[in-house]
Amino acid sequence: MTTRDLVLSALFAAIIVALGLLPPISIGIISVPITAQSLGVMLAGVVLGAKRGAVAVLILIVLIAIGLPVLAGGHGGLSVFAGPTAGFIIGWIFAAYVTGYLSELLVKPEQTAINQAIGFFIASVAGGVVVLYAFGIAWLAIVVGIGFSKAFIGSLSFIPGDLVKAVVAALVGRAVMAGYPLLPQRN
Repeated sequence: MTTRDLVLSALFAAIIVALGLLPPISIGIISVPITAQSLGVMLAGVVLGAKRGAVAVLILIVLIAIGLPVLAGGHGGLSVFAGPTAGFIIGWIFAAYVTGYLSELLVKPEQTAINQAIGFFIASVAGGVVVLYAFGIAWLAIVVGIGFSKAFIGSLSFIPGDLVKAVVAALVGRAVMAGYPLLPQRN
């Protein structure tokens, strides 16, 4: 990894932190709030790609672990990794990686703008929703002990907002691709 890669990853870790300044919204069904930080995870994947996007989230997780209040609502510290949101937070690593990997596969510079945006959207939904929910729901069901059905049904309330985040990530990914492409290409 080059110095440039580390700087870009740190920049996106900072973007995810900044999105945490927006207050979390409690939904009451499950003890996981709606936050804007998952948008930052999707953005890291679509703009930076798999490896650098995952490194951005790893930087954020180190900041959380050392106790900095970088999560929505000003949370941080090791206790976060024992709480109900831990599955989603750990899932961010894999969500950013999968979003980036699929973006690298699906989006090519020679494609039309609409095809690039669609590729970014598909990558964002697959990584930032499907993969992330797999980790978050499994954690809630097994570790927190609320059962898969309650965890799954409670997580359904996140889907409309996460689809909007995926659209935003796709549009931003497309704009960055047009102006200053950072996304590595996979064959």
